[in-house]
Amino acid sequence: MLTFSIGDMTVTEICDIRSFDIPLTNIFPQSNYQKLQSHLHWLEPNLLRDGNVRLAVRSWLLKRNGRNILVDACVGNHKQRPARSDWHERNDTSWTEALADAGLQPEDIHIVFCTHLHADHVGWNTKLENGQWVPTFPNARYITGQSEYAHWEAEMAASDGPVGHGCFQDSVLPVMELGQMDLVNDGFQLADGLVLKLSAGHTPGHMSIYASCEGYTGVFCGDTLHSPIQMVQPGWSSAFCSDPLLARQTRITLLEDLCDTSRILIPMHFGNTGRCHVRRHKDVFMPVFLD
Repeated sequence: MLTFSIGDMTVTEICDIRSFDIPLTNIFPQSNYQKLQSHLHWLEPNLLRDGNVRLAVRSWLLKRNGRNILVDACVGNHKQRPARSDWHERNDTSWTEALADAGLQPEDIHIVFCTHLHADHVGWNTKLENGQWVPTFPNARYITGQSEYAHWEAEMAASDGPVGHGCFQDSVLPVMELGQMDLVNDGFQLADGLVLKLSAGHTPGHMSIYASCEGYTGVFCGDTLHSPIQMVQPGWSSAFCSDPLLARQTRITLLEDLCDTSRILIPMHFGNTGRCHVRRHKDVFMPVFLD
């Protein structure tokens, strides 16, 4: 289990899907393999396999000052996701076992922060109990961006069927209806040393955590980047971005801000250890992965 520190805050990976592949041209429609070839040796081992990009689905567990904060809630179990066979009606104990290995039960989580409301970031928000979706973390406050929630609420109202694989209905609304969800805006302080900043583009209300603990800093950037490929080709937005041009600008601004500093980039889907420093290498950004 990957565990590291940012100052006096302990960060632990809670992994739902260790590795899954998606074709390069599917996730990055603008991609050109030839533009990657000269950079692959210093990206990730096995980053590309037979034309597929290797990704992971994880949460980050933050422990500081007696508070347990979960960042994103992955895919979850028993959800109806027929468009994604690897997510559909899962019954997998890996995620809950990883949480237990970190010394916690769902009842011990104080805050669940969702960077955005895609199906692979909210799934464990709820669990199926007696045929009903109920909050998995009964003692937690669930936090997400106000504009993010409003976007998906409007999408659902305008649609005759499920939106976002149905995750708003089964993984977000049940929490809101029970009064456990708070909607916040840019600059909200999630906890001491943890500030939320709007990082729109992937979704309209996507938010990142800027952590500053005892002088050590890092950015939990959600899906601002999906893969190290987007460091050497930051103009390649994913096929899942609602506003590819805004996503591109948000990503470049973040990479420029972190470049050649001691701050750590901490994404959700990188297939390796999931964190790195950002360095300039000629005309591209280079990840320096941390053990």
